[in-house]
Amino acid sequence: MPSPAAPPPEKMMFQLSLRRRGISDQAVLRTMEAVPRDQFVDPGYRDGAWRDTALPIACGQTISQPFVVAFMTEQLELRPRDRVLEIGTGSGYHAAVLSRLAADVLSFERFKTLADRARKRLAELGCRNVEVVFGDGFDLPETAGTFDRILITAAVPELPARLLERLDPGGVLIAPVGPPNGRQTLLRVRRTPNGDEHKALGEVRFVPALRGIAREL
Repeated sequence: MPSPAAPPPEKMMFQLSLRRRGISDQAVLRTMEAVPRDQFVDPGYRDGAWRDTALPIACGQTISQPFVVAFMTEQLELRPRDRVLEIGTGSGYHAAVLSRLAADVLSFERFKTLADRARKRLAELGCRNVEVVFGDGFDLPETAGTFDRILITAAVPELPARLLERLDPGGVLIAPVGPPNGRQTLLRVRRTPNGDEHKALGEVRFVPALRGIAREL
């Protein structure tokens, strides 16, 4: 019986880089290895898909640096039963990661082009517990309900009160908070019986969150 093929060197370095930078949750590490980042990167950038760097995608947006995706996911402390809200689908890569660690993922994207492409990619990869919605994630319909975990993947000037209202008891919200042009602070909010606990997780750089929808490129 032939031995299983070894992973390509770039994938081995990808995993090693995450571990060296402090990602220790084994479920997160396995998920980062299993989700094919190259399938979410535009063809011209696929040679660098497994490098620990952000890459451009359509509509002037980016696919986040793998370490940032892994770190934010680890800090969410996802449980298999969790219902997750993601604001900013982008390429769909982070939604694919979340889908392997939670029960359901509802992801909002304001760019129709990105929403359509992400929906197609996720379907092709069998991520059946992800729903991608073309719409303004900062103006959720009442029917969306509440969530165990909320992840915002674009920079906001302050924590959005309307999204905090959707966080269930014991829930966690993570968002990059700060100026749109420059560095932001990645904040984690945990809802406890004694009130919301805030923790700064470090500096990050995200594209700014925009309100409303955009139908074209």
